[in-house]
Amino acid sequence: MRSLLSRLVVVAASAATVVSLAACTSVTTGDTEQHGQTTAVVADTDPRPIADAPAPQLPVTVRSFDGVDVTVTNASRIVTADRYGTLTETVFALGLGDNVVGRDTASAFPAAKDIPNITPGGQSLSAEAILNLAPTVVLTDTSIGPKSVQEQLRAAGVPVVYFDPTRTLAGVSGQITAVAAALGVPQQGEQLVARTGQEIANAKALVPSGSDALKIAFLYMRGPSITMLAGPGSGADSLIQALGATDAGTASGLTSEFVPITSEAMIAAAPDVMLMMTGGLQSIGGIDGLEKVQGIAQTPAGQNKRVVDMADTMLLSFGSNTGQVLAALAEAIYHPTAE
Repeated sequence: MRSLLSRLVVVAASAATVVSLAACTSVTTGDTEQHGQTTAVVADTDPRPIADAPAPQLPVTVRSFDGVDVTVTNASRIVTADRYGTLTETVFALGLGDNVVGRDTASAFPAAKDIPNITPGGQSLSAEAILNLAPTVVLTDTSIGPKSVQEQLRAAGVPVVYFDPTRTLAGVSGQITAVAAALGVPQQGEQLVARTGQEIANAKALVPSGSDALKIAFLYMRGPSITMLAGPGSGADSLIQALGATDAGTASGLTSEFVPITSEAMIAAAPDVMLMMTGGLQSIGGIDGLEKVQGIAQTPAGQNKRVVDMADTMLLSFGSNTGQVLAALAEAIYHPTAE
């Protein structure tokens, strides 16, 4: 399946660790819980290793997502490359962060900042740049490319393992398990799946009970020329559901993952809250710019300027930090506090 951004282009510490609201913060602009902008923040974005430098049990042969059987014999020099930074995050959370020698632009957490960026111009891979790192295995997916580069790496004898590019809540555990299997650390994968699942459950428990479900619309924007409303299958809909809310785009009758924003679409969606990436909100000039987008001002969220935003590299990564992401969003949506 195609990644979120490629679809948009087509359209236009231990197993017992529990995340708490103390690990998350929110920055609010507004006077009540129903008004203003809130930025959901995970206080520490570094992945928390489930183990300390586990010894991979290699060789292993795994079925790559592209249908090819790939044998991994050495995980000492790992290159990770996907559009969301999910694979880098997962490798670090498995305890193999010291083995990563190359990473993508989206892997922006502090622990990875000194690792060579193999996509410095954005999302395009360079075979030469990767081969210069002498990788023993490359973890990637179809959200990044061009595919000819990944094929060139395989032709050079480098094991290249593809993973599912879809990012949804339901896919979190499967992605962790697949990465752990490819690196020969299945036991650590099981532990990380258990910890992540518990943190997701704990975050869901933060949603107030007994109240009417909010309608939340996910808006994807990159300047005034790309303004999209999310519908079913966007990935954001699974986050919204986990937060005890209703995906406004889906409820309004959308059948596509993303549609261009129109007055009719926004009025039909009638969201109580608008969820956005921080970079997307900034790209249109913040709240003032958002109000100029057609149909926004006619919605309950627009009238109340009720926007929750989160860092682009965090919101839809669906990695081992998903419980923290949900906890931060739950706090921002249901418990905003004025500065």
